[in-house]
This record gives sequence, structure tokens and C-alpha cells, in this order.
Amino acid sequence: MLRSSVVFCIATAMTGTAAFAADVRVVEEIAVKVNGDIITRGDLAEHRVILRQQIQQQEHLTGPALDRAVDEQAKDMLREMIDERLFVQKAKELDIKVDADVNKYFSSVQVRSGFADPDKFHDWIHEQTGMSWEDFRQKTVDQYMVQRLVGSEVQSKINVPQDAMQKYYEAHKTDFVRKDEVFLSQILVSTEGKSAEQVALAEKKAQDLANRARHGEKFSDLARANSDDPETSKEGGQIPPRERGMMAKELDEKAFSLPKGSVLDPVKTPQGFFILRIDDRFDAGQESFDESKEEIQSILARPLMEPKLREFATKLRQQAFLEIKDGYVDTGAAPGKDTRWHEVVGLKPETTTKEEVAAHRRRPKFLGLIPHGSVAPGTKETSGSESPVETATVAPAPAAGASETAAAPAGSAPSTPGAASAPTAAPASTTATAAPGAPAPADAALETKQKKILGVIPHGSETVVAKAAKPEKPKGPPEPIKQ
Repeated sequence: MLRSSVVFCIATAMTGTAAFAADVRVVEEIAVKVNGDIITRGDLAEHRVILRQQIQQQEHLTGPALDRAVDEQAKDMLREMIDERLFVQKAKELDIKVDADVNKYFSSVQVRSGFADPDKFHDWIHEQTGMSWEDFRQKTVDQYMVQRLVGSEVQSKINVPQDAMQKYYEAHKTDFVRKDEVFLSQILVSTEGKSAEQVALAEKKAQDLANRARHGEKFSDLARANSDDPETSKEGGQIPPRERGMMAKELDEKAFSLPKGSVLDPVKTPQGFFILRIDDRFDAGQESFDESKEEIQSILARPLMEPKLREFATKLRQQAFLEIKDGYVDTGAAPGKDTRWHEVVGLKPETTTKEEVAAHRRRPKFLGLIPHGSVAPGTKETSGSESPVETATVAPAPAAGASETAAAPAGSAPSTPGAASAPTAAPASTTATAAPGAPAPADAALETKQKKILGVIPHGSETVVAKAAKPEKPKGPPEPIKQ
């Protein structure tokens, strides 16, 4: 019954597996494994489309010329994608934080978009990029993290001489002419979707917030608690610097006319009422060398960056778990790094051949865990003409010339005087003649038992007992040897 149930279960599982396999379809092909990340064939196709658009916009190519340019630059496409995965992973490992910079960037983009409502701004991002807001934001976060990582781990270790930077500044002064620029913080009181009465209340609230800021309350705290712009409110209302002409006309005029620290009266726009604080302002003019120094250092370090960056990327490759499927080429492969693809091995059903079953039964089972004289699980008691299994009993202190016989297992009727002994031709036992000077039969049986316990004689193999003369008639049933 048990065997038929097992066969049924196996057949059912095989039928289910076959049906599942027939229904399996490839949703996406994994091309590369980079530690815990993957790069799919779809990722590569998407990256190629973006590359094509960039080349078309920057080099104004079309037709076969565009195709050739895309093919040429696409040779390093997988290398760049692996680099990016490794850099982002390393940045996370170093716990690099970029949330503040990302929030400032998006607040700037949102102001330029003209959408104060977050949902409308997110829809606008999707229209402009073809990506969801979540994906675009994550991509931006990754880019900032890579930039910060490269700056700290590569660029900072490139030394640009001071005299070289000074010389570059003198030769390119016209590149460092500053335009009118103002640094602002803002509070937005939204009026979108509100009635005339609600707009009036919003204006009153905005004026009240401006007065509180002028009377000493910290502007950043007011922005965090009251601004309807979720991106800038997180940063206390701070937004990236603005050049003249970047804002709405009414805001632009006031922002560039008042001194640093001023809080403007609320300005009404289609999005609502904006309250601005002038954090800092710079008039148009020539930037000094000190003001331009950081930018100049970045410019001069750029030609030295590529070889250093490749060294850094190669080091990360050597430390990474990296597998690349056949047909895909990493042009930045680390020398000696094994990146061969290893397919996941499928589950193999258990075999049930006669040979394996026999081998399983020949394994030692009696390791001292089953009390001597008991019946091991999976065996059955024997009686009458059946051969004894597992145990042997010996008559105590037999006289010279006595013989010893195998007794029935524990639980069967004890032997009595005159009872028939087990057949000597049983397949599980043999006999041997005791040599002169051999140990007493009881000692021989005990030694045999000890050898079985120690694994010298595998359980289930033939047991050798000493053959001696027929023993004297015992006074009672023989007792099993105690362990």
C-alpha cells in the first residue's frame, strides 16, 4: 500500500512538472549577474535606445551614419553598465548619502517645470523622460551616488598642481564670468483646485508666515511645517541658485532687488502664493581664482581620470561575483577573472534502483543505539524454521565439547530442553570449528557482539560463531548476555 502511494505521488509530481514545463515562457533573459544585481537583455536594449538618442542630438547624425556611430559606442555599453552597478553597490557599502542633493535638484526642476502639484510634476517627468517618477528618481539617486563615490575614491587622489590651475585660470578668464545669481529659500501656500474663499484664506496664511519670518522665526522651520512643496520643504525650503530670468517675472524682479536676508511679501502665481527669503546674492562680474578653483581642478583632472577610473573599476570587478552569459562581452573585464556563466542545476529525482536499495541495506545499522537482543526497525521477528535475525544467545558456561546455537529474537518463546534448534543451513549464519586454545564459546559470542557494535562486522553480514560439543542439559532457559 505504501509503495503504491509513493508511486502515485511520484507520477503525479512528474505529470505536474511536465505540465509546468510546457507552460514556461521566458519573460526576460538575464545577461549578467553582478553580485546581488542583474543586467537583462531588456536593460541593454533600453540603454541602446538612449545612446542612439544622445548621439542623434549631439552629433546630428541620421541614417547609416547614425547606425555606425551607435554600433561603435555600443561596444563599451555593457562595460559601462557593469561599472555603474559596481559603483552604486560600493557607494551603498560606504553609506554615501545624497538625499539632500537630489531633493535640491528636483526642487529646481519642479520650479522650472511650473508645476507645484506633486502629481502633475510627476506626470510631467514621465512625459519628458518616458520613465515613471520612481524609476527616474532612483536613476538620479544612483547618478549622484556614483559621482560622489568617484570624487572621493578617484578624483580626490589626483593631484593637480596649483601653478597649473593658476595658468589655466589666466588663459580662460572669460569662462569664469559670473552672471547675476541669487540663492533662495521658499514657502509655497498652494491655491490649486481651491475656491475663491479658500484662495483668500491661503493668501492670509501666506502673509502671516511672512510676518513670522520677519519677526525672528526660523524660515527653514516654517518651511518644513507649512510649505505645500514636498520636495523643498524637506530641505527647509532651500532651492538651487537662480540666474536672472529663470523665475516668474514678479519673483525675478523682487529677488534681484532686495539685500541678503530679506523676506519678500507673498507673490501670487498660478500654483499659489510663494514666500521667498534671499539667502545670498552675487552680482554679475569676473569670478576670482579662488571662486573658480574647484571647477578648474575638475577640468584639469578629467584627462587623468579615465585610466584611474578604469583601475578602480577593475579592482571592484576582481572582488565581485560576476557571471556573463555567452554572447555578451565586457570590454572592461579584469585579467584572470573567471566570469563564465553557470546555469542553475535542476532538481534530480531520487533513484530507486535495486543496486541503490541493496547498498542502502548494507550500510551499518547497529551502532550501539539499538539494544542488543531487540528488533531493529524495518526487521521482523522470526520463529520456527525462519533464521534468527540480529541477535544470538549462548548457553552459559558450556561444558567441553558442547555446541552453541542461534536463538530466536527477543520476544519469541524461549527454547526448552529437547526443542528443535534453528536449521544450520540458514542463509544468514555459518559455523566454524573452534581451534585448539580458542576462547570459550561464551567469550567468542561476546567478542563477536562487541565487533558488531564497533562496526568490525557490518550489521547484516554473516556472523561467525564457534562450534563446540553439545552442551549439557541446562536447568532452565538460557539468558541473553547482558550488555
